[in-house]
Amino acid sequence: MVCLKTTTIGDSLVHEVEVSRSTERLSGEPDEAQVAFWLEFVLDRLDRQSTEVSVLIVGEEEIASLNAQYRGLENATNVLSFPADISVEEVEFLGDIVICSQVVKLESGLYGRGFADRYAHMLIHGLLHLLGYDHLEEGARTRMEQLETDLLSRLDMGNPYE
Repeated sequence: MVCLKTTTIGDSLVHEVEVSRSTERLSGEPDEAQVAFWLEFVLDRLDRQSTEVSVLIVGEEEIASLNAQYRGLENATNVLSFPADISVEEVEFLGDIVICSQVVKLESGLYGRGFADRYAHMLIHGLLHLLGYDHLEEGARTRMEQLETDLLSRLDMGNPYE
C-alpha cells in the first residue's frame, strides 16, 4: 500500500490530505501528490479552515463491495464518500473518499474526457459530498454541478456536463 500525507499551510488555512491505495496504479493515472493538490485547491477556494480528509484508491471488486454494503447497489462505482463530520481542537475531519481508478478511466472514455480531468471531477464530487452537498433534488443538483464546473474551470479543465 502506497501512502502519501500532505499538509499545506497558507493564509491560516491548514489542510491535511492522506492518500493511500490498495490497487496498482494505472497508466496515466494521476499520482498521489496530484490527488492531494486537487483536494487542497478546492478546500482553499471554499475557504475551509484546518481540515483533514483521506482518499483511498481501490480496485473494482473493493468498491463494488463497499457500494453493496453501504448503498445496497451491486456494482462498481466511480467514487464513494463517507463523511466524518468531526471537529477536534479546531480541525475539521471531513471523512473518507474512496475512488476506483478503473471505473474512472472507463468513464473518461465513455464521456470523451481526459483521464485526469475525469479523475479530478470525481475527487471534487466526492469532496463536495463530504462538505454536505448532494444532488438528490433539482436545485441541490444544479448548485453542486455549478460549483464542480467552476472549480474545474479554475483548474483549467472543461465543463464535465457539456
